[in-house]
Amino acid sequence: MIFTVHQAKTQLSKLIAAALEGEEVIIARGAKPVVKLTPVEPARKKRVFGALKGKIALTDAFFEPLPEEELALWEGGSD
Repeated sequence: MIFTVHQAKTQLSKLIAAALEGEEVIIARGAKPVVKLTPVEPARKKRVFGALKGKIALTDAFFEPLPEEELALWEGGSD
């Protein structure tokens, strides 16, 4: 949907609702489209260092070399 600046001023609430419903809302000056109205994505939660402390455990086997067969699979070999 394309609206003029004047239409956008008078129908802003409706345009916001339309954008939130996924419709493409474009505002134009005269015949030239200049702005697209889009919803704001919610902010991602910041990662917290150490958040999994005590929830997972690595055994010494984690640090051992992979068996040759499994290593070949990681390196693109066939199984």
